[in-house]
Amino acid sequence: MMFACGEMGVLVATLLLSGVALSSADVGLFRQALVFPSETNSYVTLTPQKPLELHAFTLCMNVATELKGEREVILFAYRTRKFDELTVWRESDGRYSFYMSGEGVFFDIPPLTTFKTQMCITWESAKGLSAFWVDGKRSVRKVYKPGHTIRSNGTVILGQACGAFLGDFHSHNFVGEIYNVNMWDYVLPESQIKALHSCGGHVPKGNIFDWPTIQYQTYGNVFSSYSNCVI
Repeated sequence: MMFACGEMGVLVATLLLSGVALSSADVGLFRQALVFPSETNSYVTLTPQKPLELHAFTLCMNVATELKGEREVILFAYRTRKFDELTVWRESDGRYSFYMSGEGVFFDIPPLTTFKTQMCITWESAKGLSAFWVDGKRSVRKVYKPGHTIRSNGTVILGQACGAFLGDFHSHNFVGEIYNVNMWDYVLPESQIKALHSCGGHVPKGNIFDWPTIQYQTYGNVFSSYSNCVI
């Protein structure tokens, strides 16, 4: 069972009362981008192909945004009933980070712009090695939470932080485009991450999220539009 930050049923009822439109569930975003046009309480839930009980991962996405200024921006959120198991952020100071059930790890990487940025995050539990990848180039690696396990039975959200479901809908929400969200339960080799950036070469389909066949549901003012890059 999947929960939107713990209480999907309560959330849906609240959104209906507040006038937020709910779509039916859809499958597949081949050559499509998700467009978040304005700062509203809009978001998308994603259904993984397998339980998110992870000892390693590669998470990749293409992102374009014009959000500027000293504000936090959520790029990806996965939460179980009690914990933020994995969240990816642009911090208010311009750094990028991800968090797994507690303190995060921070990286100084080039900023997102109105043009597409291909971003990946890799982490493995054995040594705790983590990195951001921007347009096929890897950041310095950092040791983060060796021995940790990401727990299953949560909900994955694009466009909003889970805290938004408590009523704070406008402080962290994403505005722009997100597409080609793919995820694997292992660390991809450098050659394959570079191939993702160039939209060429052989890259195995994501075994957690595969964008062309992904199961998703939109809530509020978010829609899909053509994108010409697909792995």
